Amino acid sequence: MSATHADLGTTLASLNATSRWKPWELVLLAALSVSWFFVGEHALLANEIAILALFALSLDLILGYAGVISLGHAAFFGTGAYVAALFAKHVMPDPLVGLGVAIAAAALLGAVSSVLVMRGSDLARLMITLGVAAILFELANKLEFTGGADGLQGVTIGPLLGRFEFDLYGRTAYAYSLVLLVVGLLVARRIVASPFGWSLRAIRDNRLRAAAIGLNVDLRLGVIYTISAAMAGAAGAALAQTTGFASLDGLDFHRSADVLLVVVIGGTGWLWGGVLGAIALKLMHDLLSAWTPQYWTFWLGLFLVVLVMVGRDRLFKPWTWWKKS
Repeated sequence: MSATHADLGTTLASLNATSRWKPWELVLLAALSVSWFFVGEHALLANEIAILALFALSLDLILGYAGVISLGHAAFFGTGAYVAALFAKHVMPDPLVGLGVAIAAAALLGAVSSVLVMRGSDLARLMITLGVAAILFELANKLEFTGGADGLQGVTIGPLLGRFEFDLYGRTAYAYSLVLLVVGLLVARRIVASPFGWSLRAIRDNRLRAAAIGLNVDLRLGVIYTISAAMAGAAGAALAQTTGFASLDGLDFHRSADVLLVVVIGGTGWLWGGVLGAIALKLMHDLLSAWTPQYWTFWLGLFLVVLVMVGRDRLFKPWTWWKKS
C-alpha cells in the first residue's frame, strides 16, 4: 500500500510540475498580449495571424496530443464562419452572441462526426475528415441562403461590447481575435496539463495499451475532437465577423492544408507551435509574395522540404548538423 501511495504521490507531483507556467511561457504570453499596442498599420495582417494561430491550436489538440490526423479540419472552420455570418445577417449582429452560436454549431458537428472519425485506420480517418469537409463545401456552394460561389454578402456586425466598431484599420478586429487566441491558449493548456490530457498522450502513443489499462479511448477521443471543432469554429467565426464576409474559401481543402502546414512548421504536441507556425507562414507568405509574386510558392515549398528533411531542431541549431541522426 505504501508503494502505491508513493507512486501516486510521484504522479501527482509530476502533473503539478507540468501544469506550472514556465518563465519563457509567461514571456511569450505577455508579448502576445501586448502586441496590440505595436502592430500599427499591420493590424489586419496580425488579425489574420491570430485567427490562423487559433485554428492551428485547435488542430494540434487532436493531431499533436491525440494522434488523430485530419485533412478536413476546415469543415469546422467554415461552419463557424457561415453560422456567425448567417446569425449576424438574419438574427442579431452582436458579435459575442454570434460567436457563441457558431462555437455551439461547430462543436455539434464535431461531436456527430467524431463517431465516424473514431472508426477505422488512420487512412480511413483521413478520407472521412476530407469527405465531411467536401460535403459541407458542396452544400454551401449549392444552397441559396449561403450565397453559393459568390459567398454570403451584406453581413453587418455590430459594435463589440456595444462600443467598439470593427473599422477598416483592423485594430478592433485584432483585439477581438487576440483575446480569443489567448483564451484558447489558456483553455488548451489547462486541458493538456490535466490527467485527461495525459490520457490523450497515452492513447496517441499506444491505443491498445491505453484501452487495456481501462481508458475509454473512444469517449476521450470524441471529447477532444468536439473541443477541437469548437475552437476551430471560433476561429472561423472570428474571420467572418472581422471581415463581414463568409465564403467557400473557409471550407476549401487549401484551408485544411494551410493549417496543417502551420502545425508542421511550428511543431506538433506543443501549443505554442501553432502560434509560432502561424506567424512564420503568414510572414513568409507576405514577404515572399512581395519579393517574387509568381514563384513564392516554390520558395515556401523548398523551405518545407528542408524543414522535413533536416529536422526542426537541426535546422534552427546549425551547430548540431555534424551529429548523426
